[in-house]
Amino acid sequence: MTSNFNVHDASGYEQLMGRWSRRLAPLFIDFAGLADGEKVVDVGCGTGSLTFALAESADLAEIAAIDYSPVFVEAATRRNDDQRITIRQADACAMPFEDGTFDRALALLVLHFVPEAGRAVAEMRRVVRPGGVVAAAVWDHFGGMPGMRMMVDTVAALSEGGRQLRERYCWQPMMQPGEMKQSFVGQGLKGVVETELVIRMDYQSFDDYWAPIAAGEGPLGKYVANLDPAERARVDAAVRDAYQAGRADGPRSFANIAWACRGTVV
Repeated sequence: MTSNFNVHDASGYEQLMGRWSRRLAPLFIDFAGLADGEKVVDVGCGTGSLTFALAESADLAEIAAIDYSPVFVEAATRRNDDQRITIRQADACAMPFEDGTFDRALALLVLHFVPEAGRAVAEMRRVVRPGGVVAAAVWDHFGGMPGMRMMVDTVAALSEGGRQLRERYCWQPMMQPGEMKQSFVGQGLKGVVETELVIRMDYQSFDDYWAPIAAGEGPLGKYVANLDPAERARVDAAVRDAYQAGRADGPRSFANIAWACRGTVV
């Protein structure tokens, strides 16, 4: 298994995370660096949030985008009208590229869903030329995702299954302070730097927040989809109450933190 992210529908993913990936992508590009004429690989492209932001950020020679999910590959391909961009299904832990093919390998919100995340970092290093850059960003699920923690803490208070979900969610790979940096250094990258990137997730209503999770998208959606009807109704009501927090339904805004790391291939 090279990804444990649960996806059914690309439009559902867009509402769950794609819209926030697009907001994070420019910050990540600024951190990772980019220059005209470069060849870049987007590892775990999803629906193309980073891929298409890269195309708009510099006059790149080539953008190769890969993802393990055929649902994502089909959705990103359907959006693509840039001849510099190629999109294909591939494994982040065994990329179909020769050594030193690219100037940069970037992975946005991917490594925490790769069980062998260190192996994916090694592959990113392998396909980048000496002097090139490897960079990645992942959400800080434990301390930096209050909107999602609101849901997992609520269900953890309701059942043992919810407590197990919270444990899985909070301790995914690469999410702890210094964890990605340690992996990058361990894979032989030099000049490794880790930082935080911050965006806000703005929801118009509880339904805007809850609909993709209720539809079964992502790891939280997978948990909800497997509940029996009575428990599902209990969870829906409890999470709605947490979202509204004693006020009428409507807009809510959450600050969210991603860990970002970059290093140079030698």
